[in-house]
Amino acid sequence: MSYGRRLRRILETGVGTPRQLINASWQRSMEAGVDPERQTAPLVYDSALIKDVRRAHPLQPLLPMLAHTLKQMADESEHIMIVTDAEGSVLWRDGDHGTMRRADLVGLADGHHWSENSVGTNGIGTALATRKPVHVYSEEHLLRVLHCWSCSSAPIIDPDTDTVLGCVDVSGTTRSLHPATVALVATTARLAEAQLALRMHERDERLRRRFESLLHRSGVLVTSTGRVLSGDPAGLLGARIQLPEPSSAICPAGILEPFFDGFLLRPAEPSEALPLRLTFLGEGQPTVRYGDRLLALSLRHAEILTLLALHPRGLTAEQLSYYLYGDDGNPATIRAEIYRLRTQLGGAVAAKPYRLVAPVAADFLELRRLLAGNDATAVARAYTGPLLPRSESPEIRCARDELEVQVRTSLLTCGSADDLWTYAQTVNGRDDFQVLERVAATLPFTDHRAAAARARLSP
Repeated sequence: MSYGRRLRRILETGVGTPRQLINASWQRSMEAGVDPERQTAPLVYDSALIKDVRRAHPLQPLLPMLAHTLKQMADESEHIMIVTDAEGSVLWRDGDHGTMRRADLVGLADGHHWSENSVGTNGIGTALATRKPVHVYSEEHLLRVLHCWSCSSAPIIDPDTDTVLGCVDVSGTTRSLHPATVALVATTARLAEAQLALRMHERDERLRRRFESLLHRSGVLVTSTGRVLSGDPAGLLGARIQLPEPSSAICPAGILEPFFDGFLLRPAEPSEALPLRLTFLGEGQPTVRYGDRLLALSLRHAEILTLLALHPRGLTAEQLSYYLYGDDGNPATIRAEIYRLRTQLGGAVAAKPYRLVAPVAADFLELRRLLAGNDATAVARAYTGPLLPRSESPEIRCARDELEVQVRTSLLTCGSADDLWTYAQTVNGRDDFQVLERVAATLPFTDHRAAAARARLSP
């Protein structure tokens, strides 16, 4: 039966699983280039390697519980129980011996890979792809060789990191596998997650007790996976922080110091701060490059960084509040915003007064330097648009207008037609009558830029 006819049949009958789920799985599988005539799943772990993979896998301690819950049912109904890793590779298998021999023929065996990208729609791969329990029945499988198989699968989610650890599955070739089997498999997966959560909470409690036993507690207690456990009563760091690369102790929230099997987080000292690169000119999203990381900023955080960059000696919360909100400002709001900003930029922002202590480069500061040097071509290239055009801060509006006037004056005074045309591509230069007239008059009549300038000048 062709792919189209089989897909129509599945959509019309909806046997075993929701129609939309199987439809989407087939689409993903076909887009991945899976051949419906493939005969077996690929082998990724040989018998020597899979032993090491099993020992290191976080589901290994839970195997007795999984087997106790499902193996008897699998034996009695001539099915097999399978546990995979997060990629869909079979790590453990048990159950009816006759069914296991038939499973060997299609690669439903230790070390073989069962993602949707490898063998198309199947219980294991589709459960991992959707993070949901599924039941895939007979011809709902993409591979023709699997049409005598049915399987119920459920992913196991790590409660610590919310990542998929693997999948538990019951499969067989008989037509007696009831769709309700997926409920049993899903319950087994939830039991595994409950065991993982219990172990996680036990680790957390041990870490908290050690933290609380310190005579002079300082910093924030963080797990090895980045979850915040203690020391942040206001919850400003959120439930989790982003951890740095293994080779670094500096993260956006500060400096991490090893503490048993977790970390203590403290603000970075000025000398430890990573360099900042601010990109605030133009109509795009304000961004900051912090070390090797590129962060998109809210308008309010971009405004704060702009004001601190324009006032290198620092500003108090009251001054920042006035510059941002005028007389209606509230310094407490600024303090909360600064705290959130410091969780992203670590030790780059110091207090008393608030100031930038990291090496700072900013497109608007570079533009100021170029304007002082009277290099019109460099100014035209550096000016990509107004400074934070959406900002209503009185201080930033003043700085924005000042830069705009200086750029326009510099280009009209010293700039070439090429420089003026570059400026004409910015939001303020697009309809600048004087700039467009100069471009149209200076460039050759047949130049496409002159023609475009004339078109813009036309009423």
